[in-house]
Amino acid sequence: MNLTNICVVKDLLSRYGFNFSKGLGQNFIVNPNICPQIAEYGNASSGWGILEIGTGVGVLTKELAIRADKVSAVEIDERLMPVLAETLREFNNIKIYNEDVMKADLKKIINDDFGGLRTAVCANLPYYITSPVIMLLLESRLPVESITVMVQKEAAQRLCAKVGSREAGAITVGVNYYGTVTSLFDVSRGNFMPSPNVDSAVIRIDIDKNPRLDPDEEKFFFKMVKAGFSQRRKTLANGLYSLLGIAKSDVYSALRDLGISESVRMEALDMEQLIALSLGLMMKEN
Repeated sequence: MNLTNICVVKDLLSRYGFNFSKGLGQNFIVNPNICPQIAEYGNASSGWGILEIGTGVGVLTKELAIRADKVSAVEIDERLMPVLAETLREFNNIKIYNEDVMKADLKKIINDDFGGLRTAVCANLPYYITSPVIMLLLESRLPVESITVMVQKEAAQRLCAKVGSREAGAITVGVNYYGTVTSLFDVSRGNFMPSPNVDSAVIRIDIDKNPRLDPDEEKFFFKMVKAGFSQRRKTLANGLYSLLGIAKSDVYSALRDLGISESVRMEALDMEQLIALSLGLMMKEN
């Protein structure tokens, strides 16, 4: 079955009485060249297990299963279960979980399904849940080596921005703290059914195995980063004081120790400066 043929897909969905859900951000890929690229970039190959998030009708799932030893996919929409049973029936290396990825025990799924295999994540993420899913995957410290996802192009630009640039935000710092982000290729809106109002892009996060901070330091670091970026128009000292209650004098002192201007805003600091500042503030609080 050609799952990138619009007529075939429409007929398939019609037979199962399926209608697209705007609430779930459902836009299915109908270009036959895109999913093979995502699978190749996403480490889908012999010796690997791939965790997929959101299956659609199984276009990417199929390409992953052709290449990888095992594929486990988490799909929230119960209406797609009978559709997937038909479209993926030729494969015996796919397991579908009808669950909400934000509530699923992903670590258990990986440990149960991929024992002995190297593991990666691949997904065409709904736009509305891009940042929460990516941060969930990273913060959970799952035993995965890479995360390859298709996201809204604007989100991809923010994720791939340089920390310390005006384009960066808290999510930029988050993904760059956990790994290295690479922009792979753009996907125009006409490659989906139904066509969204924006273009997309595929990125990959190669995850660092060794944390830069211990758990308590990491918790404080992200608390500081979220506070600083939530009030971008304020100086760093004013933002941290108003949201975290950190004395301005302590922030000024920590900045001076690093040779940074007291009037700096969070977006101007690179990763090493952010980490050093968080450690300096923790020392002053203790």
